[in-house]
Amino acid sequence: MRREIRHIYQGQKVIEGAGVTLRRMFSSRDAALFDPFLMLDDFRSDHPHEYVKGFPWHPHRGIETITYVLKGDVAHGDSLGNSGVISAGDVQWMTAGSGIIHQEMPQGDEAGAMHGFQLWANLPASRKMMPPRYRDITADAIPEVRTPEASVKVIAGTVAGVTGPVDDVVIDPQYLDCAIAPDREFILPTRRGHTAFAFVHGGDGTINGSAVANGTLVLFEDGDELAATAGNGPLRLLLLTGKPLHEPIAWGGPIVMNTQAELDLAFQELRDETFLKHRIDAAR
Repeated sequence: MRREIRHIYQGQKVIEGAGVTLRRMFSSRDAALFDPFLMLDDFRSDHPHEYVKGFPWHPHRGIETITYVLKGDVAHGDSLGNSGVISAGDVQWMTAGSGIIHQEMPQGDEAGAMHGFQLWANLPASRKMMPPRYRDITADAIPEVRTPEASVKVIAGTVAGVTGPVDDVVIDPQYLDCAIAPDREFILPTRRGHTAFAFVHGGDGTINGSAVANGTLVLFEDGDELAATAGNGPLRLLLLTGKPLHEPIAWGGPIVMNTQAELDLAFQELRDETFLKHRIDAAR
């Protein structure tokens, strides 16, 4: 059964971090609709003044942050001494779990372009306080499936028998970057019962018959598949699916818990300097 379109979003311009201009495609107001996903930010810019101040030291607990870079570099570090840089085509999948304090500093490329996306995914109550971990996934570790209709980079999940490098994630996500050939239709299978949305980041065309263009996000009803058709040029889109948690959300800035009491405790621990509970698994 083909998924019907539930809603189409164009996002909202916001200023975050120390002064980063980005487009927030969805966040807390719509979190119940996107369960288990919490937020998607589109931070594509060709103007360094819009991103160079970055995201200095800040805490996270109870979530995963997934950063995917198309152009430029993002340097990151955390409160326990881990550091690194992700570049064009790379992904960082960070599980904040019980708590991490880190920074993310976009650097752009030689032309001043910094293009990427950050997705937040929720953790279930049973895993909110798991040990934090990083997975920095380089572009050459992400397999690509090619068909006459499209090429698909498989970050997480499986396409045509090819499985992406991200596994052991509670929400059982599928994260695909699809490039659909001009004037071709591509059928994307999806798992029934999982939340699914697509974000267009290049070109124009249609998804399930509705017109889409660069910057459009489409949230779907349940079903087994969706159909994307490119216009005169390639259509680029991210496809995200995940297993809903169906749990209450208590959200305060960079921390997402299940109850207000848990949220209050997290901020009290920040004030008391008892926030960090585990050492980081710093495997790259």
